[in-house]
Amino acid sequence: MAISLAKGSKVNILEEYKNLNNIIVALGWEAPDDIGGVTLDLDASAFLLNRDNRVRFDNDFIFYNELSGENGSVVHKGDSEEGGSGGDDEEIHISLRDLPLDVMKVSFAVSIHDAKDKRQDFSMVKNAYIRVINKDNNQEIARFDLTEYEDPMLAGIIIGEMERDLDTWQFKALGESVEDGLFRIAYNYGVNIAPM
Repeated sequence: MAISLAKGSKVNILEEYKNLNNIIVALGWEAPDDIGGVTLDLDASAFLLNRDNRVRFDNDFIFYNELSGENGSVVHKGDSEEGGSGGDDEEIHISLRDLPLDVMKVSFAVSIHDAKDKRQDFSMVKNAYIRVINKDNNQEIARFDLTEYEDPMLAGIIIGEMERDLDTWQFKALGESVEDGLFRIAYNYGVNIAPM
């Protein structure tokens, strides 16, 4: 049975799934069909971080324009520009055993594409969630609901992170809001990035 996470809570994803290796971190949401003539596009991103909480290289930033990390251990399955499919809208696939040993953490973010230009924010998003799935049998391990955010300035959220703890991995629900969206999140993690 999947664990429902609250902000700040965490779960050891290998404690009950000792042979777990292949996981999916999935994002789903519902958005209005039309907001002033434009769609509301949410994007999932992942950051591979070292012990200083920084990316090792720029390609440790995995998103819609860089779908795979080093050695293919983390793969973004592509951008969905419209939510509301009734299921997962974007997926990031991870092979835990193949993650480089100097990757101590994988951080996951959700952001609204061109939020400032489109005058969009997370109050327009409904039924958003992130969930961790055992890829081998499609069993949901943990889930975090994102629907509590109604700040009109909010364009990005660091949803959660997986942190290496010796030979296991902890998944923690964070829900940290970021006003400037994906650019600010990437910049804070040390990615050399032009303003988005």
